[in-house]
Amino acid sequence: MNTFIIDTNVLLSFVTDRNPKQQEKVSTLFEMAAGSRCIILCHQHVISEFVYVLEKIYHHSKVSINRMVADLISMPGIEVRDEVNYKDLLEDWPGSFSDFGNAIVATLWKYSNQASVVTFDKKFIKELEQVSATLWS
Repeated sequence: MNTFIIDTNVLLSFVTDRNPKQQEKVSTLFEMAAGSRCIILCHQHVISEFVYVLEKIYHHSKVSINRMVADLISMPGIEVRDEVNYKDLLEDWPGSFSDFGNAIVATLWKYSNQASVVTFDKKFIKELEQVSATLWS
């Protein structure tokens, strides 16, 4: 079964209308997970960033955000990870990965055999390509 690792902008594109093409693309991925046709790994740091952006930038209520996160983590095919190999993380950040959150996602990728990273962040994509990460297209 295919495994995917998502970053914060993927979640934001899924729940907001900021980019309909991205929303449609990621909706397909979440439908696959809901149908037990793939596994989506989501690091807890991604959820923390997601909560922060929804509250501070999009001005969603905490109750609304709570419901979104609860729905996400209870969805079939979603696995929340909280472990981080800080030694590897700090070897790659800020060198290979300029953003700390992206470095966490990349570290999760290192320890997730055969996983593909899903992101719409162009800078992060270039950084992932530099380390030969598998990207979902």
